[in-house]
This record gives sequence, C-alpha cells and structure tokens, in this order.
Amino acid sequence: MTMLNWKKSTRSNGGGDCVEVATPLQVVMVRDSKDRQGPVLSFNADQWTGFVQGIKGGKFNA
Repeated sequence: MTMLNWKKSTRSNGGGDCVEVATPLQVVMVRDSKDRQGPVLSFNADQWTGFVQGIKGGKFNA
C-alpha cells in the first residue's frame, strides 16, 4: 500500500478527520488518514460512482 498515490480532499480542514483515496487500475481504495496502516476499503468503478452520486444527491444526509 505504500506505493499507492493516496490523495486527501482539498476541503480537508487538517484536523485529521479525513479519508484518503487511491485509484490504482480499475479500483478505488479508501483509508482513514489517521490510521494509514489500518484497513483499506476497495470499490470497483461502478460502486464508487454510485457512492459519489449518492453523496451529491443527499442520499446519506442525516
């Protein structure tokens, strides 16, 4: 995982409550920026697109 190009949102406030994303090949990988050696979630392109569309559409608003 250390060779991946992890990116944090430009909207991150620097407080450490962020996720980082890497996109090797046809996969999107997500990890907690506070626990870089911890677990990584992996999504295919369709899953990630659906997730992002859900966020933009307010599907996950409380």
